[in-house]
This record gives sequence, structure tokens and C-alpha cells, in this order.
Amino acid sequence: MRALPTPRSGSQALRKAVSGLPREFWWLWTSTLINRLGGFVTTFLALYLTADRGYSATFAGMVAALYGLGGTISSVVAGVLADRFGRRPTLLVSQLATAGAMACLGLLQEGWTIAAMATVLGITANAARPCIQAIIADLVPAKDQVRAFSLNYWAVNIGFAVASVSAGLIAEHGYLLLFFGNALSVLVCAVVIYCRVPETRPDLTADASADAGKQSTGTAPEPVRVGLGVVVRDAKFLSVVGLSFLISMVLMQYTTSLPVSMGQAGLSSAEYGAVISVNGLMVVVATLPLTRAVQNQQPAKVLVLACLLAGFGFGMTTWAETVPVYMLTVVVWTLGEIINSPTSMALVAALSPVNARGRYQGVYAMAFSAATFTGPLLGGMVIDAFGDDALWLGCAGVGTIAAAGYWILSRHVVTPQAVPAPKARPQAEPTTASEPV
Repeated sequence: MRALPTPRSGSQALRKAVSGLPREFWWLWTSTLINRLGGFVTTFLALYLTADRGYSATFAGMVAALYGLGGTISSVVAGVLADRFGRRPTLLVSQLATAGAMACLGLLQEGWTIAAMATVLGITANAARPCIQAIIADLVPAKDQVRAFSLNYWAVNIGFAVASVSAGLIAEHGYLLLFFGNALSVLVCAVVIYCRVPETRPDLTADASADAGKQSTGTAPEPVRVGLGVVVRDAKFLSVVGLSFLISMVLMQYTTSLPVSMGQAGLSSAEYGAVISVNGLMVVVATLPLTRAVQNQQPAKVLVLACLLAGFGFGMTTWAETVPVYMLTVVVWTLGEIINSPTSMALVAALSPVNARGRYQGVYAMAFSAATFTGPLLGGMVIDAFGDDALWLGCAGVGTIAAAGYWILSRHVVTPQAVPAPKARPQAEPTTASEPV
């Protein structure tokens, strides 16, 4: 007779999932968790603008789009800065500026000032993304990167689940508390980074000197420099970026279109908070098991499934009228999100030369930021012009297109396990520029 699983087997699985990663990674993980525990504003910004301030769905979508536009600008710039000046200083400046912009946004009254500050917030907040992803790629060996990105994503959503529920309740007593609480959490996150997370940018000059010491004759080779020109000529990488943009545009509908749609259906901010908290709770429960299931599979094929789940999960919202049905749709698209996020980030890390991780992660983050610009803007416009049913069916269509793209790409993209460990020599072609962008 087959033995039943014991509690110890579950604890052993959890221990295996979190073991073997550097201590510095766990301090970064902690800082991410602190940041997201106070991540109230972006989730509830659309509801704040429409329900509390009386703006239209189109204006709310425009503000969210400007936030995404700011992130689109800053992602590549922050990636270049992270490669040139270091991940840590770029990240700290981003966090301090984000805290200030967050507090200011809560105090502004006029529509144009709100829109302008949302753009500034998008610039400052999204500059952190390529820095964090480059730090993880620097710290963690290639074979463990899917797991590390999953754990960081897990921290994001533990905080998100708590923040969604608590923010819905706090908002009943005034939205200004959300802005100030979010700013405080970002400041605490910056303190943790400053005290516990070292600079991780690879010292390729030191590596070259070490190589020279092992040679009996000759001199050390100059470190290979990789500029943005090499990045934008990488066809496989750019295919991943484009497909990531499509599915991220679908996933971004939770920020604006979903709360607006639920508000038009007569549901409250507290009910929206309860519905969207399912996303975070699902990630907390399902991330580690799903990561174990997919981490040894071909990434592009895994991403086919992710796109279908995300697209059709939002498509099911067409038939949602009650809170339980909305929760069911969130379960489906969250499964796609869980599979998509760490797999795609690890795939980007796999395609990135060691000395250009910031640039590659910056361009990849640009796709996400561009989706936060385009997705909410189109979502608000479609709802106002055609109704929310047209939007949700469109999400299913875009998810299908992205899935088809990944299926075509699946025969051409390497797995994360196939690339060298973080200290290995980059494989990119040298550029002719003496100081690339």
C-alpha cells in the first residue's frame, strides 16, 4: 500500500525550494517584501481617480499610461546606469526619488499635476526593476535562476496580497494614508538595501587580470564591452521582449480596467480589494509548486501555456457578475502570471552577456513598462467606446497571439541551464565603440 505524504515531506520540499541561495539574495528578497507590503498606490490609483476624485475611466487610463510611459523611459536608462556605475547606487537613488514622488502625488489636486507626477513616479519606481533583476542574475548561478526569480516574485505577491486587503480597508478612511504609507515602505526598503545588499556588478577587468596571471605568455584580453547596439541586434532576445510586451499588456488590465469594470457593476473598493487579493494569495500558495514543475522545461513552451492562461483568464471576465466569479477569473490568469514572470526573467538572464545584464534587463523591463503605458490606456478607451465585454474578449485574442509567437520561438531559444554561471566569460561580439551606451 502506498504511503501517504507526511507533513515532513512538505517541509522538506519547502526547504529544498529555498536552500542554497546566497545570503545577499535573501536581504534583497526581504527588501522587496517590505516594499510590496506598502504597495498600495498603483493598485488603487484608478479607483482613487474615478470613485474618489470623479475622473473618467479614460483619464484614469491616461494617468496609468503616463506612469507606464515614465517606466518605459527609465528602464533602459537605469539598465545602462546599473552596468556603468553599479546596481546598488542606481537602485538607492531610484528608491529615494520614488518615496518623494509617492508622497507628492497624494497631495496634488489638479488633474494635470496628477498626470505629471504619475509620469515622474513611473520614471523613479521602474528604474529599480532592471537593477534588482541584474543583482539576482549576478548573485545566483544560472541553474538556480528560475527558482531565485520565482522566490523574489513570491515576495512581491506576499506583500501584494497583504497590501491589497489592507489598502481596501484603509481607503475607506482616506486615500492620503495610502500614499504616505507607500512612501514609508519604499524608504524602509532603501535602508535595507543600503545596509545589507552589496554592489554585485561583475569586475570584468579583475577577471581579465586573473586570466593573465594564469598564462605563461601574452597579456590579458581587454574586457568585452557591450553597448545597446548589440542588444537591439539580438533577434532572439527582441522576440522575447515583443511577446512579453503583448502578454504584459493583457496582465496590466488588473490595474485600471478591472477596478473600473467592477465599479461600473456596482462593486465597492473593499470588494475589489478582496477580489484582487486572490492574485497575491494564489502566488503565495502556487509559486513554488509551479516553479518546480516547469523549471526544467523548455522556457518558450512553458510561456505558451502562460499566455493562454492569462489571455483566457481575463477573457472569462466577460461573464463575471458576482465577487466569487471575479475571483475565479483571477485564479485562472494568475496561474499564467505565475508561470510567465520568473520563466521570462530567467530566460532574459540566460540570453544576457555578463557585462550587459543591466542593459538586457533594462530593455526587457522597458517592454513591461511600455505595457503599463499601452494596456491601461487602450483598456480605458475600449471600455468607454465599446464596453468592457469587448476588452475582455480582446484580451483572450492577444493572449492567443502571444502563445502562437512563443510556440514558433520555442525551437530557437536556449534554456537558462544552458548558459554559463555568472562569472563566465560573456559570449557577445565585441563592439567597435570605445565607450558604448
